[in-house]
Amino acid sequence: QVQLVESGGGLVQAGDSLRLSCEASGRTFRTLSMAWFRQGLGKERELVAAIRWDGGSTYYADAVKGRSTISRGNGENKMYLQMDNLRPDDTAIYSCAARARSTLALNIPRYDYWGRGTQVTVST
Repeated sequence: QVQLVESGGGLVQAGDSLRLSCEASGRTFRTLSMAWFRQGLGKERELVAAIRWDGGSTYYADAVKGRSTISRGNGENKMYLQMDNLRPDDTAIYSCAARARSTLALNIPRYDYWGRGTQVTVST
């Protein structure tokens, strides 16, 4: 089993930055490939960014590309999402997810473990 706990969300203004963190426990972190998903009110959950177990490959959704950076510290058992130039349509619950595979995955069913999420609200 893997436990995932997100932090770093909050209420910010458009144009501000946030850094989300996801701390993992229960399994060797470096064996997990991970991702950030988000779900806005009344919307489906969508992939934001994903990172391979070694950090050597990343993926970004078009909606955040150029404004966000996903990273991980395997020695810290943590994954991060730096989001810059936030917009109101970034408002959502952001959740981290992990899979016990070495490759990236872009689909929800491929992830085995999920955190509860952290709320990000961007005001105009």
